[in-house]
Amino acid sequence: PKIRETPEDILFEAAVNTVAFHPSRDVLAAGDLDGDIYVYSYSCTEGDNKELWSSGHHLKSCREVAFSYDGQKLFSISKDKSVHIMDVEEGKLLSRISKAHSYPLNSMLVIDENLLATGDDNGILKVWDLRKGTAFMEMKQHEEYISDITIDESKKILLTTSGDGTMGVFNIKRRRFDLLSEFQSGDLTSVAIMKRGKKVACGSSEGTIYLFNWNGFGATSDRFAVQAESVDSIVAITDSILCAASMDGVIRAINLLPNRVIGSVGQHVGEPIEQIAKSHDRRFLASCAHDQKVKFWDISSLEDMVVSDYRKRKKKGGHLKSLSKKAFGAGDDFFSGLMEESAPKEAEKEEEDDDSDSSSD
Repeated sequence: PKIRETPEDILFEAAVNTVAFHPSRDVLAAGDLDGDIYVYSYSCTEGDNKELWSSGHHLKSCREVAFSYDGQKLFSISKDKSVHIMDVEEGKLLSRISKAHSYPLNSMLVIDENLLATGDDNGILKVWDLRKGTAFMEMKQHEEYISDITIDESKKILLTTSGDGTMGVFNIKRRRFDLLSEFQSGDLTSVAIMKRGKKVACGSSEGTIYLFNWNGFGATSDRFAVQAESVDSIVAITDSILCAASMDGVIRAINLLPNRVIGSVGQHVGEPIEQIAKSHDRRFLASCAHDQKVKFWDISSLEDMVVSDYRKRKKKGGHLKSLSKKAFGAGDDFFSGLMEESAPKEAEKEEEDDDSDSSSD
């Protein structure tokens, strides 16, 4: 059998909202619009992706899936307001919190083996103690849905992004709300901690990435307009590079400080992307979109990429550069991926002058 650069696409029966990688095995979970959850093993060997199990316990759309840190449990949340915890080996439902919130759930973060945070469509955040099955924090600080949740390494400061255009800061050790950032234009859609914990990046529906200094959460320290319709899902790949998925169907690799769009990691042609996730070995990025597919992209080259401060005069109308053979940038010619193969080092140098896909203010 043929060995591919990335696993083959996985096709589902409905649009996939959410995708997550197992923390140590080549296993992926996906949740779809019908409320079904699928767990697959994936491989670069052609024809080797296998469905391990599926579950239809949710009554409405599954909005997010996430593995526990030990990889033994799979958490899922749904528009049906419930949280489900499944056994990864067997696919059995271990427990559920059926009316976890009064409004449909939209985002979730597994904090550690005992704690889980959930956010709903009405801006309410809850933090759960899974040993008791009860929430010890419940706060409504946002006016709109909570789109994403993350936490610092010491598991103390929890950050939320919301459709109301603000980022929320909560101290879960002290069980208190700290502050909201000032309003940004558009919905804040996603959040990632970058630069060894010194910066926070937020994606927005306007296609801007907002940066905050750690401990300077009130006002942005920098903003960066990516020439994309929106930035809907961001994932940190290295300390300085993140991948951002957009409604235009393109996944861009973006360097922060200096702010540059490095190029295109992959695309679902003309289909809005719901979520992206990186694999446990940082080799692949998976994306799910309205085309009912989960696709895999090779991101191994981003690990060692360095973007220098120096930039030459901007080229006008330059295309988005492809970062792998499978990715064909926005309006790139078909062969751009092939040229890059022969001269990867030059491609990185060129990088510095071709930032036509971005503008930083």
